Amino acid sequence: MPSLTIAIGNKNYSSWSLRGWLALEHVGTPYREVLIPLGRPETRALIAEHSPSGRIPALRHDDITVWDSLAIAEHLAEAFPDARLWPEDRAARACARAVSAEMHSGFPALRATMPMNVRSRFPGYGRTPGSLHDIERVRALWSDCRARFGQGGPYLFGRFSVADAMYAPVVFRFRTYEVALDAVQRAYLDAMLALPGMQKWARAAETEEWKIEDDEYPDVRA
Repeated sequence: MPSLTIAIGNKNYSSWSLRGWLALEHVGTPYREVLIPLGRPETRALIAEHSPSGRIPALRHDDITVWDSLAIAEHLAEAFPDARLWPEDRAARACARAVSAEMHSGFPALRATMPMNVRSRFPGYGRTPGSLHDIERVRALWSDCRARFGQGGPYLFGRFSVADAMYAPVVFRFRTYEVALDAVQRAYLDAMLALPGMQKWARAAETEEWKIEDDEYPDVRA
């Protein structure tokens, strides 16, 4: 049995789960996945079996438990250095850590009004002054990272990194809500959508049977 187990929520909706899962998928080592449907009577008890915080994702690696997406990525970067989850260049690595932390703690309006919903399309929905401000910050951040550090590949820092895992749910959000992007930003979004891990996640999201009404964007929230 693999020494790594990751507990995650619904792939259609759980943006935090995607971040930790995508970093683990990139490592390329065998792992066991435990999917816990969110918003059900048994959800809380099932999560408690894997996460002391009551939140997911949660990673179990031998006798180590990590229950935060960014902490999971940091742990994987240390445990599997060959995966090169952080840029090797010190300046790029510092920037990657900063933009990852910014995603981890910021963009509240974008999260609130444009929830991740991989299989649906809500063009133009969720636009508020706050979400538009968040969108512009993400657009500027993507352009800046690509211009300064993206010469070695199609991702924010050239090679795939923790930063890309942290912004992966935003990639799906921008597709779902049809956010306008310039050529550089669009190329990055397309590269992320073509990533095998992202395609694997999206295929699973398409076939999930569960539905969370609050994330299906009823007209009252438009």
